[in-house]
Amino acid sequence: MIRLFRATNFRCLESVELELGPRFNLISGANASGKTSLLEALAYLGRGKSFRGASTSSLTRHEANEFVLFGEVEQVHGRVPVGVRNSREGLEVRVGGESTSGAAALAKALPLQVIDPEVHSLIAGGPEQRRRFLDWVAFHVEHDHLMIWRRFRRALKQRNAALKAKSTEAAIRSWNAEFLKLAGELDASRRRVLELTLDSLQEHGFLLLETELSFEYQQGWARERGLAEALERGLERDLQLGATQSGPHRADIRVGYDQRQARKLVSRGQQKLLASAMILAATETAQAALEQPLLLLLDDPAAELDSDSITRLMTAVAALGCQVVATSLDREALVFPEKPVRFHVEQGAVTAAD
Repeated sequence: MIRLFRATNFRCLESVELELGPRFNLISGANASGKTSLLEALAYLGRGKSFRGASTSSLTRHEANEFVLFGEVEQVHGRVPVGVRNSREGLEVRVGGESTSGAAALAKALPLQVIDPEVHSLIAGGPEQRRRFLDWVAFHVEHDHLMIWRRFRRALKQRNAALKAKSTEAAIRSWNAEFLKLAGELDASRRRVLELTLDSLQEHGFLLLETELSFEYQQGWARERGLAEALERGLERDLQLGATQSGPHRADIRVGYDQRQARKLVSRGQQKLLASAMILAATETAQAALEQPLLLLLDDPAAELDSDSITRLMTAVAALGCQVVATSLDREALVFPEKPVRFHVEQGAVTAAD
């Protein structure tokens, strides 16, 4: 969890500092006041990227050359300083006073999840969103997952380069052994993680939607044959398309809702609740593995939900035991089991509120 947070020149936030509570924190303010920007800055400190998909240039305050984020993260052995500086020269990361590279160090130092107004895309969007969801859990649960994922992506890139270059079939097959080895390891890691998370997924799904849910892992190639056979049978098509069509990079999670495919749900509110259930289950699973509370960011959680639904969501959030930072137009719209630490945002300025 994060206790002290500072942001300089991030979007509309010229210079802000917050002392966050260990459990519940509420940020209120009018539309376009900077609430979501503040939450986005917190998320950036733990991810090294925007959960809104924004570029570095659009995140930097007007007329500034860079933005700087800093936090004191409370861990088992004490508080650890985490800092990010981003400019045209690129991303600079420091954890525990030491320079490091890449977003993985941030994710390890400040593990967090986000439920925002676009969370429904975890259900309605393409397979990449659900693969990313599964890989996030695996990153925190499976010690070697990140290394396997990176090596697999490299092997996939090499095989695809050979396909695009229209190399001989023999040359392309020479990449298969490494590709198959790493694909098998990545596939096994994802399967273990989904199995580990399944009870929590179903429990949170029932709590939020009051119906049984199913989660089926789809491996990215036909069930009736192994990946080696799928690669051999698909070689001609791979050559035509210039890309590998079978493998864990094509995997998905098929989510079932009331015996229907959840992606076909009409209501965005239902999609939001289902996606939120998945985020809560992921958070619970990672917390258990890391043996520490995670940071959960809620951006306007009441949007598109009726009063009963938001009550169920906030009850489930409170039961996780994680640190929560939520935004809301109305400071009374969200119910917490104890009084939250309150902040008010107006024109990018943040003040403590009673």
